[in-house]
Amino acid sequence: MTFTFPRRIAALLLAALASHPLGAQSADGLPPPPDYRGEIRRGADGRLGVVPAESVSMPGADAQATMVVGPGERIATIGEAARLARDGEVIEIRPGTYRGQPAVWTQNRLLIRGSGERPVMLGGNAEGKGIWVVRGGQVRIENIEFRGARVADFNGAGIRFEKGQLSVHGCRFVDNEMGLLTNNLASQTLEISDSEFADAPHHPGDLHHLLYVGAIGKFVLRGSRFSGGHLGHLVKSRARESHVLYNLLVDGKEGKASYELEFPNGGLVYVLGNAIGQSAGTDNPALVSYGAEGQRWADNALYLAHNTLVNDHFAGDFLRLWADKFAAGIEVWQINNLLVGDGNFFPPAQGRVEGNRRVRRAELIEIAGTPLRLTSQSPLRGSVRPPGSVRGVDLLPAAEFSYPLGSRPLRVGSGLAPGAFQ
Repeated sequence: MTFTFPRRIAALLLAALASHPLGAQSADGLPPPPDYRGEIRRGADGRLGVVPAESVSMPGADAQATMVVGPGERIATIGEAARLARDGEVIEIRPGTYRGQPAVWTQNRLLIRGSGERPVMLGGNAEGKGIWVVRGGQVRIENIEFRGARVADFNGAGIRFEKGQLSVHGCRFVDNEMGLLTNNLASQTLEISDSEFADAPHHPGDLHHLLYVGAIGKFVLRGSRFSGGHLGHLVKSRARESHVLYNLLVDGKEGKASYELEFPNGGLVYVLGNAIGQSAGTDNPALVSYGAEGQRWADNALYLAHNTLVNDHFAGDFLRLWADKFAAGIEVWQINNLLVGDGNFFPPAQGRVEGNRRVRRAELIEIAGTPLRLTSQSPLRGSVRPPGSVRGVDLLPAAEFSYPLGSRPLRVGSGLAPGAFQ
């Protein structure tokens, strides 16, 4: 029995191997090294083609789609797209609601983006873990909503991130048992920007965190908004290194979250330029918690600078440290933070404390219903000094949150103010 390649595939193989004729040998008797021309890929029209080698790296946000998914397209479902995708694909998902279409993405160098109005991934259970499972290499996900994740273990995630490097931009996570949940590999990195996490479910079961970052290597959160927690935390990170920059982490009047920010195992943590707000109905009267479950990483420090911390509860802690669980103690810097409402902000045993100010609600301008920005005539403007830098990280805010999502560059003049907004 003989097998014949279809003519188009045969032609593509010849093109990709054109300069490596079979049987050719070099002077030392070994086959010559292959002249790599690229990879064979399927285009948006479903036809195969050779993608040049220089185009095989991680595609940029403006890259042309190589696979289009949605009603009326050749590939109509998300599950089919995940099954057929190849390394380096740019997958574009048409607007619409994709109900019960779970997916497992194992490819490397993927860009998966929603086109136009944000497509909604509604429910679905991939491997008993959530709507999407991501365990490829480099993956970027843009402009997609994940809603209604439910699994038997009560930790159904909009995205379960298990391996590699994941970047999430401009996405929305609503009513999931876990908005995004990661594995615990030190080789993993996660970056989230300009995204929204909201409305934890109220049904009984395990605690439902809007964002739960496991013991990964590095976590960066920027320009994103969190609200509507219920018993779980808005953000929980066990990462070796966490950068929480220019976000709006305000639970809201109907919210009942525990901590707004928790770092249970310590690690190296930068919390810069955020608005962090606890509701009157909180389940745990501390806004930021560090070290509650003891030491995991060798390097442990918390740098809390230029945040606006709002406590609508009648009492509590703006910052709760568990220094007694760290044999060598914890270096903590508390610099130029703005405190609104009642609560403790005890100085640490070791570190720097300066420029922190308390202010009445009446002296602030509201953003999305929460008093956050000093008035232009506030005597606190110009009352603090630049915070300096630590470990090569500048603590002076370079941006500020821009409602409803994202951040905008910031140039600070001589009138430096405490808090997240200048």
